[in-house]
Amino acid sequence: MNNPSGKLPSLNGLKAFEAAARHLNFRLAAEELGVTQGAVAQQVRGLEAELGLQLFERLPRTLALTGEGRAYIADIRRAFEIITRATADLRPQPVRLAISTTPTFASKWLIPRLPELTARHPELDIHIVATDRILNFQIDGVDLAVRHGVPPFGPGLASQLLFRQEIIAACSPLVLRERGAPATIADLSAFALLQDAHNFWPEFIEQHFGAAAAPHDMQAFRRISFNQTSHAIDAAVAGQGIVLATRNFITTDLVEKRLVQIGQWVLQGPSDFYLVWPRHRKSDALDAVKNWMILAAQLAE
Repeated sequence: MNNPSGKLPSLNGLKAFEAAARHLNFRLAAEELGVTQGAVAQQVRGLEAELGLQLFERLPRTLALTGEGRAYIADIRRAFEIITRATADLRPQPVRLAISTTPTFASKWLIPRLPELTARHPELDIHIVATDRILNFQIDGVDLAVRHGVPPFGPGLASQLLFRQEIIAACSPLVLRERGAPATIADLSAFALLQDAHNFWPEFIEQHFGAAAAPHDMQAFRRISFNQTSHAIDAAVAGQGIVLATRNFITTDLVEKRLVQIGQWVLQGPSDFYLVWPRHRKSDALDAVKNWMILAAQLAE
């Protein structure tokens, strides 16, 4: 190859040559590079003139690399790979952090707040594992979990309270416009009770309406059951009835008036929500997410 000065050839010409060599077609190379077919052909011709040799055979419907072109493209591809790798090495690699939560916690508490977390910590690659199954930190590759329960959660695990479980009754404001807020058992029986797998309704009714509404009287109420609390909340927003939900899961719905709390009734849940992580695991990313979640929970109260 003729390059007596040792000067590097045109980078645009090299890019056009590499794309055309992969596709063996100027049109397809142009589409990839976002330029016109004529521009690619011109850049390749300029490179050939600069090198003083022909890189392609121009055939009626395709291109074919010449012997010199085949030898040159192998080195050019390696050079581009080196440039790509060197550039990637300059950029900080995202730190992966896996968070295990229940589906309801993920959809109703964590996901609405994720934009704030990712904006504050763009270096983190957050992976959310939403399942009702209790995952193993080591086997399942989990760094942090949100557990609904009572500590301790197991040997070698540390925990910190995220928020207490306060269960309240709520429904769409459109439902209350039609009937008004229920104040008695008779009033409540006019509404559908949206029930999740926890089924706090018997305890809630007995606590707030007395023994006359003991669990065996629940058959008097019309109920719609869901296996996920998030679906019961969605049904309440859609005006299907009254839901019992953890206050922290419906804070945004209450603020934005999609739901309204019925009365001041509060049922303390049998357990609370905790952050749980392996005691020995130390990392800036883990500390950052824990601190952010605790602050977010405090601000929501």
